Amino acid sequence: MKLYLDTSTSTCVVRLNDKEYTWNSGRELAEKLLGFLQEKLFENNATWQDLTEIEFFSGPGSFTGLRIGAAVVNTLADQLKIPLFDHHHNQVDLIAPEYGRPANVTPPKK
Repeated sequence: MKLYLDTSTSTCVVRLNDKEYTWNSGRELAEKLLGFLQEKLFENNATWQDLTEIEFFSGPGSFTGLRIGAAVVNTLADQLKIPLFDHHHNQVDLIAPEYGRPANVTPPKK
């Protein structure tokens, strides 16, 4: 089963083979992404071990969303020993987010 994940906006997109699911994650992406993925696998009578490859939309997009998504897919691909692809369809060992611009880092207030 192929997993596609896009966490570049507050609307998370998950595809399991040809079925697409969206979730307005808001500020709960880090807390609830794995649970959302597991729920969708369960709805498809599948487990983590049924995943055969992962494709990730690596950007541009939300700095935090891309970091969270990249951490999840990198970990899953590594632990499940399955191929990982960026959204350009290039197989990679590790996803590095493409933010599209430098991070907007503000100086500390103190």
